[in-house]
Amino acid sequence: MSRHRLVVLAGPTAVGKGTVSSYVREHAPEVWLSVSVTTRPPRPGEVDGVHYHFVDPAEFARMQRDGELLESAVVHGRASYGTPRRPVEEALAAGRMALLEIDLQGARQVRDVMPEALFVFLAPPSWEELVRRLVGRGTEGEEEREARLTTARLEMAAQKEFDVTIVNDDVRRAAEELVSLM
Repeated sequence: MSRHRLVVLAGPTAVGKGTVSSYVREHAPEVWLSVSVTTRPPRPGEVDGVHYHFVDPAEFARMQRDGELLESAVVHGRASYGTPRRPVEEALAAGRMALLEIDLQGARQVRDVMPEALFVFLAPPSWEELVRRLVGRGTEGEEEREARLTTARLEMAAQKEFDVTIVNDDVRRAAEELVSLM
């Protein structure tokens, strides 16, 4: 398999996209990691500009209107997320390996504008493990968890749209496999 400078990582909620991306951030400094914009409030321990750029809905709408986002989506029917366009273009122009950690809707939009990217689906070892991880992180109430699980079922069905699937049964192994594709 050829190496790819731009890799798009997507998968269902609670599969560990953020955890795998954090491992890449810490252990593979040669990989530039895109920081998404979101309208949701920060979770405990999240730092603005590191984990996400936290903005209000009006600023997010302005960024969309002004073409500043490579992709954007409303996720789980609640918060908006998007990838700032300029930093991605600058990283690629500088010859850096770039990783976008985004949701399924965003991955589909990026495929339309950057089909040369490698699209990687991060899958859970099992549905039961995905549910356990979502409940175990304790960051969502029951209503939010149910909304996320409904979305996750749809996202799991889209796995065949991706070039490669990595099963996240071990964060280190999954992250190293991801970096090896770049």
